[in-house]
Amino acid sequence: MRKFFALCLAGVAMFGLQAVNAGDLKSGLQVDEYPPAFYVTDVTGPAAGTKLCYRCQYGARPVVSLFVRNMDENTTKLVKELDAVVGKNKEKKMAAFVTVLSNDPDAQEKALKKIADDNKIAFSPLTVFENTSGPANYKLATEAAITICMWVDSNVKVNYAIKANELNAELIAKIVKDTEKILN
Repeated sequence: MRKFFALCLAGVAMFGLQAVNAGDLKSGLQVDEYPPAFYVTDVTGPAAGTKLCYRCQYGARPVVSLFVRNMDENTTKLVKELDAVVGKNKEKKMAAFVTVLSNDPDAQEKALKKIADDNKIAFSPLTVFENTSGPANYKLATEAAITICMWVDSNVKVNYAIKANELNAELIAKIVKDTEKILN
């Protein structure tokens, strides 16, 4: 009888966990997917003012790619912390870039330059993508305010889909810790 009860309890627990996970927001490339090329306009990086493919330039390096709908205070904190990780891991050729999704990319430039200057974001270019849907083959959910894909050797290892107002200090710390998964 105890064995039967334990099995039933385990089954209910598994079903419950699946129900919770079934409602989770899914956005962007998932773990073990290949990150395809896409073009952005660089605003604060070494190629500022030009259209380029950072995904292509970074190749098989460990990369953190953020797609954001706006650069609010918490998003800026996240980018600043990730930028510090990139700076500390230059010898591992770690890279990161932020892609702001906008129907009016020109309107974003001044604000992005100010954010980079005010927060001393030096290693992670802030870029813009011309539409709010993002690159089609990245499958970004409209409900996601932030989508994060981390990859190495052209293989996604980490994915986050974050709704508006969900990003907080605890989640920022978790995301920053997850960069370890792409550092060889």
